[in-house]
Amino acid sequence: MGKWLKESSLIIIGSFIFAFGVNYFAIPNNLSEGGIIGISIVTYYIFGWSTGIVNFAINAVLLAIGYRYFSKRVMIYTVISIVFSSLFLHVTENIGKAGNGDTLLAALFAGLTVGIGLGLIFKTGGTSGGTAIIVRLLHQYIGWSFGKGMLLTDIAVIGVSAFVIGQEKAMYTLISVYVGAKAIDIIVEGANERTAVLIISKYPEEVLQQVTNNMSRGITVLEGKGGYTKQNKEILYIVINKQEIVHLKRIIEKIDEDAYITVHSVQEINRRGYKGR
Repeated sequence: MGKWLKESSLIIIGSFIFAFGVNYFAIPNNLSEGGIIGISIVTYYIFGWSTGIVNFAINAVLLAIGYRYFSKRVMIYTVISIVFSSLFLHVTENIGKAGNGDTLLAALFAGLTVGIGLGLIFKTGGTSGGTAIIVRLLHQYIGWSFGKGMLLTDIAVIGVSAFVIGQEKAMYTLISVYVGAKAIDIIVEGANERTAVLIISKYPEEVLQQVTNNMSRGITVLEGKGGYTKQNKEILYIVINKQEIVHLKRIIEKIDEDAYITVHSVQEINRRGYKGR
């Protein structure tokens, strides 16, 4: 029960931050957004309809279509998100204007606040409804990050919005959406991006010792075999923060300039007690 209250509170807080970003930064500066909220903003510009009411109506329809793809828990959290985000969008209309005519500044802060709000919602396992339902499916079955999925679907909506707000404002909106996508990824996946490194060296023991001593990191030793030479090799595997890559490469190069190093991003680490610095 305590966990449910905590996660529900995060959704409500995220919904308010999201709505604040739209009504304080985006709309007063004639910017748009991606997804369903982007469509809601466009109808506001054209017809003067409340973004909260339009957002609720469209999301309700999409939720009725997409409910079968989600668990009961996700559906409950998504309903909470849709209700409160629509409510906050409605009550914060005409809250004021930020940016003092600086559209770029408004776009940056619109993206930041909307991204933080959506990130808090996604972190609980819920969605904001609408295109977020599609994004969650892409994350679940294709492995795309939430930010990447939101970015691609948002670009399509912004392309249509350009006919209403103009090309210049649409380009500023793209900046806003990009910032929002990055904020979502930081909130959901963490600020310290993990990176996995595979090292094949003629001197694996020396590399292992130096990395352990200088970086205080554990290394996994894998047994490998050259496809051409058929020689047995020790392959070193380590997961570090992205900022540590340069330091790691310098250590390796001092020992073996011909070492073979591959680097790739790690989407998620599931291990009790692992904590990156």
